[in-house]
Amino acid sequence: MEHQAKAPPELKKVAQFLRSGEAGMKVRVGALNGKRVDYFKGKSAVKALLSPAYQKKKGMPTIGNEEEAKTVLRAVNSFAFFLLVQRGGPSGSSSSSPKSMQIIQEQRFAPDEYYAWFYAGSQWTTYAGGAAMVAIMLAGVMFPLWPPIMRLGVWYLSIGMLGLIGLFFIIAILRLIFYIITVIVASPGIWIFPKLFADVGFVESFIPLWEWDIPKKKSKKKKSEKGEKSDKGKTKASSNGSTAEIPAETSDTSPSSASRRTKIEEVEDDDDA
Repeated sequence: MEHQAKAPPELKKVAQFLRSGEAGMKVRVGALNGKRVDYFKGKSAVKALLSPAYQKKKGMPTIGNEEEAKTVLRAVNSFAFFLLVQRGGPSGSSSSSPKSMQIIQEQRFAPDEYYAWFYAGSQWTTYAGGAAMVAIMLAGVMFPLWPPIMRLGVWYLSIGMLGLIGLFFIIAILRLIFYIITVIVASPGIWIFPKLFADVGFVESFIPLWEWDIPKKKSKKKKSEKGEKSDKGKTKASSNGSTAEIPAETSDTSPSSASRRTKIEEVEDDDDA
């Protein structure tokens, strides 16, 4: 964009920092004019500029407090690196669909507002990836012209890769058969390589060697209501969500069975999405 090209170098570096993974900003996906865009909340950008990662950067504006961070972000916003948007409901029929976005004409910066990115960041990784893809395709096309030693090496490499894939499927099938047998013989069953399909590293996938298939215990929910008895007294709850004190009437006149009072209070959830 023309506005971004006119931005000072230090503000471009700020935008690059915020767009990179170093900033640690929480970026979400929304729908703007039928296209998917990344957006964030203003306070996450403020936190990123106050983080130690930003303080280590050189050639960027010095920021010591939240007001200075807001001033820098207003300057970045003025060059259309990101624009203020209004977030609506889901763009599709599903509740998990990206939320619709609409650009607001009067641009400003506020920590509680949402902003859509119109800056893709550094493109050198995209260019490097494109060049690598072209090189691989050319190498594949020119495979008949490769020296015999290189072609033989590629053949051995492909056979090795296929062997590893086949070994993985064999292990998966054998562990399933062994589990079914142990469920019948020694319930609740034993898994070989229980972390084989877990989201862990390659070595961690084979540790431990085996494990009992013990279901995880569900955490017990804390009781929110205390001191109510079903066999004594009558209690009435407020229907409008306000706080009410209701005495529980009882026919027993003994001191140990004094009247009790129950407070019912409804607290609205604060959606800080």
